[in-house]
Amino acid sequence: MANQNLISLEQDDRIEAAARRLSMDRREFLQFCAAMATTLGLPQGADAAVAEAVAAKKRPSVIWLHFQECTGCTESMLRAEHPTLEKLILDVISLDYHETLFAAAGHQVEAARKEAMEANKGQYLLVIEGAIPTKDGGVYCKIGGKTAIELTKECAADAAAVIAIGSCASWGGMPSTVPSIAGATSSPTGSSGVAQILGKPVVTIPGCPPNPYNFLSTVVHFLTFGKLPEVDQLGRPKFAYSRLIHENCERRAHFDAGRFAMDFGDDGHRKGYCLYKLGCKGPETYANCSVILFGDAGAGTWPVACGHPCIGCTEQGVGFTKPIHTVAKLKNIEPSAFLPRIVEEKGVGATLGSAAVLAAVAGAAAGAGAMVAKNLGLSHKAEEMERAKKEGSKAPESTEV
Repeated sequence: MANQNLISLEQDDRIEAAARRLSMDRREFLQFCAAMATTLGLPQGADAAVAEAVAAKKRPSVIWLHFQECTGCTESMLRAEHPTLEKLILDVISLDYHETLFAAAGHQVEAARKEAMEANKGQYLLVIEGAIPTKDGGVYCKIGGKTAIELTKECAADAAAVIAIGSCASWGGMPSTVPSIAGATSSPTGSSGVAQILGKPVVTIPGCPPNPYNFLSTVVHFLTFGKLPEVDQLGRPKFAYSRLIHENCERRAHFDAGRFAMDFGDDGHRKGYCLYKLGCKGPETYANCSVILFGDAGAGTWPVACGHPCIGCTEQGVGFTKPIHTVAKLKNIEPSAFLPRIVEEKGVGATLGSAAVLAAVAGAAAGAGAMVAKNLGLSHKAEEMERAKKEGSKAPESTEV
């Protein structure tokens, strides 16, 4: 059934103006809003509310900090197509501070950050990308003479909400990995997630990198309803991190049927069979990678579809912790160890065990055949003798079968 609320907006001048700002026609803009509502798991009719919010409300100010990271999260945002980055930062949000994308530097850019925070006090979104070093007072990451710890606390004090984007900011990510050195108990810089520094819950969007639409959908939800989406116990938006990757994986049917790639490049790998036995962490990783994919390039644009196991980058204790080749801890039924091989080799001699079984079966079959033949012969002899008695003639001589 058609969404009457959305249809009623088609003649709204605000929708036309918003579509022009985003270099879209009216239909494309409404489709974008419907896609955002669907990604967020909102009920029918919510797409109209999203469209009105994007068209009418003031763009939220965003302060984006970079700490101990590779800038992969920003690179992921650079490759978003619906909308593109320039439309996102100029028409959907107001990106008032971002060290990577700013043309300015030094005192000028730090002054811009402070001005934006003062002008939007209590209303801006603080986005943090990268882990926060804590060892030795946090001296391993400084910007403008301030440590990452100091900047985080300063900027979070008057923020409407704090979003930790990427696994590094969410829980420490790769920088928090304990090195394989005797006696090591922590990472060299004591890397930590944002929530541990602030001592309060924050919205986390883990991934290495996370899908840009998970961030964009979170911002659109804030813009539409004035609050952040519902999160799980780890602060992750439920619309993106409530289901295991394994549940919606395109190779799930092969898992259920017991068809696995055993080595990279083997017959099962070439045929697109399940990567569980190559170390895929999809069965213990919560994310929507298998649903919304990456890169706006159509099907097959995520690691598992490309033939590489999921490394569990969204899960603390899995990503950057468990070796890639180790088998995942399943949160549902384990595959049977007695499933047949994918391809049975032909022309190979039987093993001693299989030969013994075959001999036993063949012997039993031969013995059974002999007994059947003998019983048939005895039955025939008895019938002939009975017939001879009735006819009063001599019974035929027996012929042993």
